[in-house]
Amino acid sequence: MLRTIALSLLILLSQAELSRAETMTFGVVPQQSASRLARVWLPVLADLAKDTGIQFKFATAKDIPTFEACLSKGVYDIAYMNPYHYVVFHELSGYQAIAKQSKKKLKGILVTRKDSPIKGLKDLDSQRLAFPSPAAFGASVLPRAEMSKRGIAFTPVYVKSHDSVYRAVADGLLPAGGGVLRTWNTVAPDVRANLRIFYETDGYTPHAFAVKGSLSDEARAKVSASLHTLSQRSPKAFKALGMTGIDISSDKDWDDVRSLGLSKSQTKVVNAAAGTCHSD
Repeated sequence: MLRTIALSLLILLSQAELSRAETMTFGVVPQQSASRLARVWLPVLADLAKDTGIQFKFATAKDIPTFEACLSKGVYDIAYMNPYHYVVFHELSGYQAIAKQSKKKLKGILVTRKDSPIKGLKDLDSQRLAFPSPAAFGASVLPRAEMSKRGIAFTPVYVKSHDSVYRAVADGLLPAGGGVLRTWNTVAPDVRANLRIFYETDGYTPHAFAVKGSLSDEARAKVSASLHTLSQRSPKAFKALGMTGIDISSDKDWDDVRSLGLSKSQTKVVNAAAGTCHSD
């Protein structure tokens, strides 16, 4: 009887602790559909919750400009954002980098259909090209900058996500488009089967895991350490994200992106003065 009472009290105490657990919103840049992102991120967030004692609410947005508007307003407690987003929203909203993918440089890629005659950048002159959004760093900013540097004229067509770029090109709606290797490796096999990569940009520090500046040092350290540890302990979950490991990082790791000197007007990144967050 006493054992039963003690067990019941233990269960009640555990439930009370769970109800008091801190909850944080974890935002993920919408490079792919919300359903695909949830499928690969939820197992990681579940492991992260068990390891840290913090509950995480997965969140994304309908498109990258909406995600940018949410970052500008500091809606996400933690966010996985592209390198240029991190540089901008560290300055505008106070996000602080805590981790990044290990042994990785982010490169933009350009893809075309397998049966396309396109072989290099010069073949894109005067073409309409698919990109996810103006400020998608690897998939849009880098390839556009490299084409402009070479004097190649083109018309960007923004189609909201990496998946939409790959599908538009595979379906023959546009002759070529931009992406990154991580999303290329996780795109639907039937889409990738019709495509080939014909160009890669230079490499830069990859996407940042970043937290709001108001987050305590203790919580920040706990989450960054847990991401690193879990990537070693549960590699299968991170492999589904296209990652082989996570390193603890700091703000200066993105100085290579800052050195590009990109302006907000060039990239058309949404800032606090423009754009509506999905939670507005």
